[in-house]
Amino acid sequence: MHATPPDTPAAAPPDSLWQGLRDAIRGTNADYTRIPLRRAVFLLAVPMVLELVLESTFAVVDIFFVAKLGPSAVATVGLTESYLFLLYSIAMGLAMGITALVARRVGEGDGEAASVTAAQALWVAVLASVPFALAGIVWARELLALMGADAWTLRHGVGYMQWMLGGNVVILLLFVINAIFRGAGDAAIAMRVLWVANGLNILLDPLLIFGWGPVPAFGVEGAAIATNIGRGVGVLMQLWILFRGGQHIRVLASQLAWRAGVAWQIVRTSLGGVGQMIVAMTSWIFLMRILASIGSEAVAGATIAIRVMMFTMMPAWGMSNAAATLVGQNLGAQRPDRAEAAVWQIGRANMAYLIVIALLFFFLPRELVGVFSDDARVVAIGAEWLRILSYSLFVYGWWMVSVQAFNGAGDTVTPTWINVVFFWMIQIPLAWWLALRLQLGHTGVFWAVFVSETAVGLFTLWLFSRGRWKSKQV
Repeated sequence: MHATPPDTPAAAPPDSLWQGLRDAIRGTNADYTRIPLRRAVFLLAVPMVLELVLESTFAVVDIFFVAKLGPSAVATVGLTESYLFLLYSIAMGLAMGITALVARRVGEGDGEAASVTAAQALWVAVLASVPFALAGIVWARELLALMGADAWTLRHGVGYMQWMLGGNVVILLLFVINAIFRGAGDAAIAMRVLWVANGLNILLDPLLIFGWGPVPAFGVEGAAIATNIGRGVGVLMQLWILFRGGQHIRVLASQLAWRAGVAWQIVRTSLGGVGQMIVAMTSWIFLMRILASIGSEAVAGATIAIRVMMFTMMPAWGMSNAAATLVGQNLGAQRPDRAEAAVWQIGRANMAYLIVIALLFFFLPRELVGVFSDDARVVAIGAEWLRILSYSLFVYGWWMVSVQAFNGAGDTVTPTWINVVFFWMIQIPLAWWLALRLQLGHTGVFWAVFVSETAVGLFTLWLFSRGRWKSKQV
């Protein structure tokens, strides 16, 4: 058992808030296992929050422009995202495992192993993208029909799905490479990459959806083209920085040679994360299928509500991601108590922030949804979900942080089984029973989400407090 070294401020605390913000945005070479914990949280959380705020800004802007085409266009995005959620589950699951492995190797002081892990992660991401690309290009219409798409979507939305699934490799690489940067402690680089990628998306969205001058109007398909261009540029930027070298990690060309043992370690560590996300995402697919049977307005209202929720909750996810990096690096440095202290500190900040968002959802739900649609039915449905969500956001904030603590420790299996119970065994049956058997419609789906996600948040926090995650080896 290694002795736990005292906190030694390898980088002095900032002289001012402005200096701290500048360091966080520009990036530093600070050792996050040794500098004062409050400063470590600040330096990691600020760029992660700003990164995800812009990511969610793109999601909101995207649906804002698509909504101008009508509820069926919004439903096209929502139904396609039901399949993309499967892709996101793999991307996010891989990101969890890669962040944990890179953070642990950096915490141990083994930069060579961290770089090799990063190089092999690129191969894993590319290989994982192939099945989705083939399915999206060849069977786009059939996949939309399977989800209950209306006639407009089957006529105009096929191209959107082909672009989004066919170009999915940029999504996987964007997630995986930013996970490498976060695990290494280069959160500022991940932030800047998404600023460029999503900023370009926002500029191209109206141009390609509605057309301008010699550029034709592609309709809803234009939103997918813009997304692929923006993310593709982001990936090129990531690769350039990764091979040139960031503050904490650099990959060499020689490390790109296939190493089956390291690749398998990434897959094995990520399986729990992939499983945990697949459970959550497939639960969402079932919910969207139930909503599609109710009508396109229900799908559109839910899609807009989810985008609003994503936009407002991304700062909380950013803080939670900081917890994963701090847990991984501090466990690697044999400092489990410091890892736990970081989680509780971030959890309190998350709870305070989400209480403010809950008040916003409760008092101004119609105004928030009304920004994106003037369809009275769509606005009413979306506003109803936001108000129901407001009742449980403070619990959800703790769930985010505690789940990321497990993931940062490399224990991605425990959250997977938690999700199986609360999402598959509780959320889906309850939503079906309330919505269809009791004929509560979309309201029943929303209350089922409230019950299951409040329960899973409380249970996960209790499990985290028991502390077994501290002994996880990766």
